[in-house]
Amino acid sequence: MGSDEKVRDSDVERQERVSLEKDQAKLDSIPGADLAQKALFEEFANKDDEWKKEMDRKLVRKIDVRLLPILVILYLLNFLDRSNLSQARQGDLERDLGMEGSDFNLATSIFFVGYLLMQLPSNLLITRLPPSIYLSVAATVWGVVSTCNAAVHSFGQLVAVRLILGFVECPFFPGAIFLMSSWYTRSELTKRISWFYSGNALANMFGGLLAAGILGNLDGNMGIAGWRWLFIIEGVITIAVAMAAGFILPDYPATTKWLNEEERGFASYRLMADINESDETHSRSIWDGVKLCLKDYRLYLFVLIQHLSILSQTFQYFFPSIVQTLGYGSIETLLLTVPVWFATFLISIAVTWSAGKTGDRSIHIVVLVLFAVAGNAIVAGTTVVGARYFAMFLMPMGAVSAYQIIVSWLANSFPRPLVKRSSAIAIANCIANAGSIYASYMYPKSDAPRYIPGSGANAGICMVIVVLAIVLRYIHVWENKKLERAENEMIAGGGEAGVAEEEGIGRRAVGFRYLY
Repeated sequence: MGSDEKVRDSDVERQERVSLEKDQAKLDSIPGADLAQKALFEEFANKDDEWKKEMDRKLVRKIDVRLLPILVILYLLNFLDRSNLSQARQGDLERDLGMEGSDFNLATSIFFVGYLLMQLPSNLLITRLPPSIYLSVAATVWGVVSTCNAAVHSFGQLVAVRLILGFVECPFFPGAIFLMSSWYTRSELTKRISWFYSGNALANMFGGLLAAGILGNLDGNMGIAGWRWLFIIEGVITIAVAMAAGFILPDYPATTKWLNEEERGFASYRLMADINESDETHSRSIWDGVKLCLKDYRLYLFVLIQHLSILSQTFQYFFPSIVQTLGYGSIETLLLTVPVWFATFLISIAVTWSAGKTGDRSIHIVVLVLFAVAGNAIVAGTTVVGARYFAMFLMPMGAVSAYQIIVSWLANSFPRPLVKRSSAIAIANCIANAGSIYASYMYPKSDAPRYIPGSGANAGICMVIVVLAIVLRYIHVWENKKLERAENEMIAGGGEAGVAEEEGIGRRAVGFRYLY
């Protein structure tokens, strides 16, 4: 055998040895796992790729069928119950309640005051309660409160109901993202969050259709105004679906009864194989998770980009009013919103599929947000009906689609421990939605039809999002290089499994890399 062949054989043997050492390090670095669990994970690791691929396919399909449809429907109803005020405005809501000036803006913004107050406590509590029951009860309560909108007879009563509605709606969105991140790998999560967040566009689409039908056909029926019927019908639907959700939603892989023992083990293993750490339901306290989050400098950048992304979408709470500046009547205006939101739904599914397939997050966000910039600029810059209506497609197609990639990127970037991920999602969602309190004043009636201040501000906000997405991309590239260097040093020196991150943040196991 020649010297070159010996060198090649030596390199192959070294690579195989390093690979085996890394695989063993992954198993050794699972925090909180007992010997039986590690033995089961090692059994899965030794299975051939074809078995794992087939098992993965069957398991994910089972999870999708059980988890996703009910979450999408609940989020559709969640967003519908918070945004139907803009559709009720196309009826006689303001006249019947004696609203004038900026009253509508206040009624919109007060929702988010209540929404923020319970955000972090709620998402920390979900780590200690069965998510299926917790989310179902929350949805039932917000359905009841939303129905109460139909009973108000003054602006003060409307404000009170909206405040309470925000308080009881707050557990759902971060809770649902947290639950999905407990079941799906990072590449799967992006696509599933896109399907979940499509409930936003679907809510606006079906909300426009439903409102057009109710305001056009039930106004005055049984002596009840059309906008009151709108709240009654949508609230009752929410209550019915929420009660059913308690029997459909799963909790965590390790505690789910509709999976057999092998499936439960593999559901945990596949998450470990993706990020090389498994969930620890009770191994850390709630406040440990909060402190771990606050020590991670990346959290503050994610909070800022999500906050600005929420601001860039504020127009959707006034969208029927913006579309009405095209010069059409109330029913026609509601119908004109439908194709806009249907197109947004299709684009959001397509781009998040692409983001999951390519593993990219930042470039997708940049391109989408630039579409939103163009939409805002055209709306502010012209009164031509065709151009303005086209721009009204670009605004949500860019801003809404980019937001759902940002949300999944956040969940991907703070994977373990479980309480840290839950805290990160809750903190970011809480501070992000705080923007809606003051952003609700970006579109006063006096600025119609072009809404130049609001559209101009949104275009500027979108450009800052572009910059932040690029910054986060290079930060994760830099962090990955640090992890790779530390990992190579650990293996070369025969050190303990697990690669330390920045002090106080925690430890990442062998092979973990951040997505960018």
